[in-house]
Amino acid sequence: QAMAPLHPVAGQCQEAQLVVTVHRDLFGTGRLVRAADLSLGSASCLPLPQNPAESTVTFVAGLHECGSTLQMTPDSLIYKTSLSYKPTPSGNLVIVRTNPVVVPIECHYPRRSNVSSSAVRPTWVPFRSTLSAEERLMFSLRLMDDDWSAERLSNGFQLGESLHLQADVASEGHVPLRLFVDDCVATLSPDRNSSPRYAFIDLSGCLVDGRADDTASAFISPRPRQETLQFVVDAFKFAGDDRSLIYITCHLRVSPADQAPDPWNKACSFNKASSLWAPVEGTGDICSCCETGNC
Repeated sequence: QAMAPLHPVAGQCQEAQLVVTVHRDLFGTGRLVRAADLSLGSASCLPLPQNPAESTVTFVAGLHECGSTLQMTPDSLIYKTSLSYKPTPSGNLVIVRTNPVVVPIECHYPRRSNVSSSAVRPTWVPFRSTLSAEERLMFSLRLMDDDWSAERLSNGFQLGESLHLQADVASEGHVPLRLFVDDCVATLSPDRNSSPRYAFIDLSGCLVDGRADDTASAFISPRPRQETLQFVVDAFKFAGDDRSLIYITCHLRVSPADQAPDPWNKACSFNKASSLWAPVEGTGDICSCCETGNC
């Protein structure tokens, strides 16, 4: 976005790098933040050297640098990172006067554009042909509207609402596939191994959050198609922590569609009415390990 008082963080997605410019009046209060308290990505990359009198701070990083992550959708390459502001006490070592901030930043690039020139005939194989020949699988995980008709425009939720998540895989010329979600972990940072962490899908496809009291979290059955798996999770936040930005990391996997579901390839929800685990497809015994915890 263009630099403006209401948008103090500007990102410019270039061909091979990301340029992030941060206005030091980050909160619009006239109190300037310190450049040393700003960092980019999970690798906490530092900004370019600057004159202390300057009112902006600039980061320049390659698209694959600073711990950025890459997501592939059928049409786009999406590089994701975040700008972090972590105020450190100055003078009085007990208090700080500003809140920490994490600003998600994304760069979107089209996957399927072939670039050529009328004057120069390219001799390389077009990217689209290469992609098809390699039979590359394209996974995606999206927040959907409550009726599953479209991707949700906002990623903000109130406690008491439900997250509608849809996992998909797209393949070109591949054998028919069935998609599974092995596990999903919620954390307060992009690092899925950070603490605190909450695994709401675990044990190779058990939606364990649905086992808790007063939740309706479950996989949607039947599937709309074999390459798609939908599930609903009640919104939550971490106890004793005021941060409201939660990262969700899921491990998606496929098996041949003609392979029968088993304890390692399953999607199981807990049915509170019957107090039993039930699979989206397959026989009920494949979910028994969701209760024993040994899959």
